Amino acid sequence: MKLTNYLEDKLANHVLKGTAYSPPANVFIALHTADPTEAGNVGEVTTVAYPSYARKQIAFGAVSNGMCGNSADLTWNIDGGGVTFSHVTLWDAATNGNPLFHGALSQPETMSNGNVFRIPSSQLSVGFD
Repeated sequence: MKLTNYLEDKLANHVLKGTAYSPPANVFIALHTADPTEAGNVGEVTTVAYPSYARKQIAFGAVSNGMCGNSADLTWNIDGGGVTFSHVTLWDAATNGNPLFHGALSQPETMSNGNVFRIPSSQLSVGFD
């Protein structure tokens, strides 16, 4: 996954200018139907296409060589019409907030009503490598 513009600016200001940056208490993962770009805010799934959609809180395992992975499976039960997930973002809030990282899935997943979308434990790599 790559840094969003928001996090790039926060880290550069923190490291290079001494401007305080407090990391979020919790991190949330969002699903996207299009590349969210470095802005991080393009194509997040909506409750119109997927009525019960919500970002999920995500926890990470140990950091190794600047990278870490999700420490538990992440699942979404799909309701509503078909939707194709192609990207994910990490956010500092369950709703609204600021995007931190963005990235593409290894391949887009088209889901239908009744399907379960799952990101297995340790399959989402995030870091600074």
